[in-house]
Amino acid sequence: MASAAEQEAVSEHALERAVPPVWPGAPTPLGARCRVGPGGVTGTNFALWAGGAEAVELCLFDADGTETRLRLTELTHEIWHGFVPGVGPGQRYGYRVHGRWDPWTGARWNPAKLLLDPYARAVDGDFAALPPEAYGHVRDWPQQHVADTVRDERDSAPYVPKGVVVHDDDDWSDDRRPKTPWQDSVIYELHVKGFTKLHPGIPEHLRGTYAGLAHPAAIDHLVRLGVTAVELLPVHQFAHEDHLLRRGLRNYWGYNSIGYFAPHAGYSSSGTSGQQVGEFKRMVRALHAAGIEVILDVVYNHTAEAGELGPTLSLKGIDNRGYYRLQSDARRYADYTGCGNTLHVVQPQVLRLITDSLRYWVTEMGVDGFRFDLAAALARSMHDVDMLSPFLAVIAQDPVLRRVKLIAEPWDVGNGGYQVGAFPPLWTEWNDRYRDAVRDFWRGALPDVRDLGYRLSGSSDLYAWGGRRPYASVNFVTAHDGFTLRDLVTYERKHNEANGEGNRDGTHDNRSWNCGAEGETDDPGINALRLRQQRNLLTTLLLSTGVPMLVAGDEMGRTQGGNNNAYCQDNELGWLDWSLPDDPGRADLLALARRLLSLRHRHPVLRRRAFFSGRPQGADGLRDLAWFTAEGTEMTERDWYAPTATLGLYLSGRDIPGRDARGEQITDDSFLAVLHAGHRPLEFRLPGPPWAESYELVVDTARDDQSTPPATRHPGGGTLTVGARSVVLLRVRE
Repeated sequence: MASAAEQEAVSEHALERAVPPVWPGAPTPLGARCRVGPGGVTGTNFALWAGGAEAVELCLFDADGTETRLRLTELTHEIWHGFVPGVGPGQRYGYRVHGRWDPWTGARWNPAKLLLDPYARAVDGDFAALPPEAYGHVRDWPQQHVADTVRDERDSAPYVPKGVVVHDDDDWSDDRRPKTPWQDSVIYELHVKGFTKLHPGIPEHLRGTYAGLAHPAAIDHLVRLGVTAVELLPVHQFAHEDHLLRRGLRNYWGYNSIGYFAPHAGYSSSGTSGQQVGEFKRMVRALHAAGIEVILDVVYNHTAEAGELGPTLSLKGIDNRGYYRLQSDARRYADYTGCGNTLHVVQPQVLRLITDSLRYWVTEMGVDGFRFDLAAALARSMHDVDMLSPFLAVIAQDPVLRRVKLIAEPWDVGNGGYQVGAFPPLWTEWNDRYRDAVRDFWRGALPDVRDLGYRLSGSSDLYAWGGRRPYASVNFVTAHDGFTLRDLVTYERKHNEANGEGNRDGTHDNRSWNCGAEGETDDPGINALRLRQQRNLLTTLLLSTGVPMLVAGDEMGRTQGGNNNAYCQDNELGWLDWSLPDDPGRADLLALARRLLSLRHRHPVLRRRAFFSGRPQGADGLRDLAWFTAEGTEMTERDWYAPTATLGLYLSGRDIPGRDARGEQITDDSFLAVLHAGHRPLEFRLPGPPWAESYELVVDTARDDQSTPPATRHPGGGTLTVGARSVVLLRVRE
């Protein structure tokens, strides 16, 4: 029988033999990519940019959590790399990066912390709990003002998720991208989990997942509604903030990214060992087959590692100074995002990370565009926002990215961060000035209608430069951030108590009107008015020139109970209630939304590619856009500056700029829309010849039954009774 010493020697020898070899491999592409190595041997090439690091260890994890550390010895242009034979899809891994610990100069290397590969295609595990071991510094150091400078030597590997090797061999040849032109687009902002979690037509095991969104029951709603694109709230792998976890809450919206290549594992029904990648792709294919584009809301301005007191999960431990903007003292972070840190986009490796990620989601995951959260932060050079910044310049010349839909949230929280109307011609923008003007008009708070006129007609004052078109404006009345459409007419004050922050979070500037009572009420008069106001806001949005954006559930009267910042409400408050259309009023709202979107689809005059000129057009000399007072006369300069609750706009379909696919001139019906925010009915005189011989009433939001159009005829020059606080749309009849 062997002695104990001999047995130990044999065990050590066996362990040594079990460690796989590391061949030199290649520095590109970054990340973990399966391939055939020298001699036809299959394996995985690992490559990590870690500028300034002294050493890098690749850490492989077995199913039981056993860790094998492999030193990467090859270094090419600050990229550590190696090829490991025999390693394939499903392998969990991470990195340990060695270097100096000197927070006063921004150096925060700590090999005790397992780091997520920034290029990981999938992540196994949930950032649902981050114990002290997940922090690079001693979190509970007695002197908290210097706690971030004391290195924590405890191993974080047992407590953090791992990257997963994924074999990208998908063939997209059978996929047909809708490629919807911008002027024909209607965006529907939704949350993958929130949209599907309570849907009765989706099997329970698929609710809240990518597969749930791909289910025919979910897609049927989108198709019948008439939207052309879904804009998904963040689906990059994200983490939950510690302050939320301590209150028993979670980050619901997902604006706390930590993995820019990985679909969020929590939305997978099929597994988290790489299966989430295939499930996401199948979702995209299903939406494309229904003619619906997929746009991702992406958060490249900051990460989940927060500031100097945040956890060390990935970039902070790989090269803190290389990835993040630091203040002049280098110990603390420059924060243009309000989330503790800001990615240093002017650094080549950061710019490469972002653009590699974007291209990956387009070419290998099939998405059609991106909405960039706090895009002004990405456009900053060293300090100021710069529309010639490296980020915008790279996007403009990239052969893949310049061809997809690009939407900017054109602001951040830093000085000079508000940049609405300033992004270059390739971009469209969230137009918050549209939101504010429309809200103010319908609550009776506009001093005059000058601003409203610009917003309804495409915001030429903001976008008619540099070849930009009306579709540069993404028009919205509501977004995920703020009141829902129903809450906008139900609450005048935010009610965010459920967030656990003493109702201090969320904006105070809601520009809402509760119609006479704060919150839900049994008063039938108030409830009828609220439904009408929802119809008014929805109709205004879908008749305006530009790209309309709806928020999931607004077409059915969804409520969040007055919470205007439900970012942490991963529950019934944040999820879409699919029982709402059972209520007759909500059903009528949904019917109206469908009718309006169908009307918009059929009539190019409602989705113009060029701005209105306001000048006479064609042989009859009528303007392509004319504005009318309630007396049926064209508005004068004085009228624009006078307070008014009524505005009429005539949209001429006679000579629409541009040609169709066959090169023919585009013509359409002409329409007259009347917006009346007054609290009493109004006799509106309809413009007579040459504007119109007669009109057909198409939409009247004063009607409670919206399932069918009114379809009544009215002579030009006559009067039409417009109900209190309502919109009417009339089609010109010759």
